[in-house]
Amino acid sequence: MKNNPASSIPPAQSAAGMSVTEALAAMSRGSLTSETLVAACLERVEQRDGDVRAWAYLDREQALAQARQADRSASKGLLHGIPVGVKDIIDVRGMRTAFNSPVYPHYFPSMDAGSVAMIRNAGGILLGKTVTTEFANREPGPTMNPHDRRRTPGGSSSGSAAAVADYQVPLALGTQTSGSVIRPAGYCGIVGYKPTFGEFTRVGVKQQSGSLDTLGLCARNVRDAELLRTVLIGTDYRPAPLPERPLRIAFCRPPEWEQADPAVRRRAEECAALLAKQGHHLSEPALPADFNGWLRIHSTIANFESARNLAFEKTVHRHQLSAKLYQGRIRDGENITLEQYIAAQREAETLRTFIHQYMENIDVILTLSTANEAPIGLDDTGTAVFNSLWTLLYTPCITLPAGFGPSGMPFAIQLVGRRFEDEALFAAALLVEEHIADR
Repeated sequence: MKNNPASSIPPAQSAAGMSVTEALAAMSRGSLTSETLVAACLERVEQRDGDVRAWAYLDREQALAQARQADRSASKGLLHGIPVGVKDIIDVRGMRTAFNSPVYPHYFPSMDAGSVAMIRNAGGILLGKTVTTEFANREPGPTMNPHDRRRTPGGSSSGSAAAVADYQVPLALGTQTSGSVIRPAGYCGIVGYKPTFGEFTRVGVKQQSGSLDTLGLCARNVRDAELLRTVLIGTDYRPAPLPERPLRIAFCRPPEWEQADPAVRRRAEECAALLAKQGHHLSEPALPADFNGWLRIHSTIANFESARNLAFEKTVHRHQLSAKLYQGRIRDGENITLEQYIAAQREAETLRTFIHQYMENIDVILTLSTANEAPIGLDDTGTAVFNSLWTLLYTPCITLPAGFGPSGMPFAIQLVGRRFEDEALFAAALLVEEHIADR
């Protein structure tokens, strides 16, 4: 069964179809209430989640109670009355956090994660917990791609991407250690954003790799993502203006370029050509041979740290861990020596220094978000080979929908910005989004 949510729920027919900025404007005018918006999202969940299975935990009455309180409140934060989904490795006070694992069937945190507290303080409504892969690793949950239930939504932020794509919630939090925000957002045809490493607080988020884990977010357009980013960094909202000069874009073919399907590569090339035709400056500087070993560097750091961060689970609940997690990441991490780990950290710092120099006269890198259209089958969430490099380099990334492929599934492109220049990346993404929409 295929379903294109973009056509199945026109915005005119339901508040759930509104963008965040549209909903906030309607609430400001008095033509929409938070209760109506939350009820519309919950109705959409009721209609669709039997097919999509994006949610690990929902408390409908609590969400509606939060919405009614928002409608009575005189305080108007940036997300006043807007429902948000939260990946189920992030603590929400009073909601079960299960990590998609039988190890934690009854864990109800007494405190919010830092990011969740900031969303509450901005007036956001915590709708529920979205499905994650097991401890944000490789063992999938039950979530299906809303465009085609036979296909993976990607991972590990599976439920967050699927719920946003299916109009069940307008915004959701995810996390990324390899490609866990950008890839599922790409597969599901929405906007995904991973910030410069360290920009978002990770307090209250289950740690996998302290050197790589990054909180991220899912939205349906760049402006909505920008708004949630502002809340998560705790600054005043200053919408990024469109760039006043043509962008300097580097079209990047990383070492694994040939691993991507030809149709995906071709679509990225078409987007690059379209942007050049629009007057932007396109170049194709190659990455040096030093980058050929980046995947080993990433896996060494991630696996070494994961084996130690999951010490309790592997010691006390080893029989409840999947083979993909225990025999894969944990066992591999146990066999990595301290010397190998330190060497990998040093190599990573060298690559970060180089990418800073590589981008000195570049506004954004344009590259692939995924290696393919979302694959058929739910046993695997797809390769992160076109995401993990940028996670390792600590650069900010945004994935944008870029049409549909031969199988009718979303295509996507990824924009990579300079480290600590996320605002400039958003400005570029707004312009690129405008250029490639419906092309």
